[in-house]
Amino acid sequence: MTGSAVKILVVDDEPPIRKLLRVGLSAQGYEVHEAPNAASADRAVKENEPDLVVLDLGLPDKPGHDLLREWREDGLSMPVVILSSRTDEAGIVKALETGADDYVTKPFGINELGARIRVALRHRLQQQGEKAIFQTSGLSIDLVKRIVKVDDREIKLSPKEYDILRVLAQHAGKVLTHQFLLKQIWGPAADVQYLRVYVRQLRQKVEQIPDQPQYITTETGVGYRLREPD
Repeated sequence: MTGSAVKILVVDDEPPIRKLLRVGLSAQGYEVHEAPNAASADRAVKENEPDLVVLDLGLPDKPGHDLLREWREDGLSMPVVILSSRTDEAGIVKALETGADDYVTKPFGINELGARIRVALRHRLQQQGEKAIFQTSGLSIDLVKRIVKVDDREIKLSPKEYDILRVLAQHAGKVLTHQFLLKQIWGPAADVQYLRVYVRQLRQKVEQIPDQPQYITTETGVGYRLREPD
């Protein structure tokens, strides 16, 4: 990313939403550009090269999913954070699997969106390869020695439990869909029930209150998210 301010393109057909995002994100120090439809968004992406796009899925001239797919097929890799209806779980999953980096559901808070944007930008700036130690609050994962600790107490995990935690740590702060995790751990034909069982077992070992997890949170109907690193 270049320039003194990060450029964000807001793509939404509703003027009040665009105004809310322009004012809120500008106050956080971002340079905000706007597009009311897919055609103008496509031009803006290719001419202005934004550092990140906030994309509404319900555009008047083309579905946001199709626009995102075309960008990824064209090799455009800027982070994309989706705006979606709270009830559109299938649409959220489809967008994430098409190449979106994260999402927020309407209505949303500008601070929540700002947090998602920071995570997406940070992931795109990270160099290839894993950090040796992942740390978030009391949870630490030594990705070289495969040692997991909670509050300095070593936790014994099964190979599959560790693999799930490792993948979540590699993408900490981002939501990972059920299908993404299944492909990473078991392969494309695996049943999502395997994942639910192992995540439940993993929470029993690393969470202080497994039914109220502070590390591995559920994104209902979508997947799981590991708390951001310290």
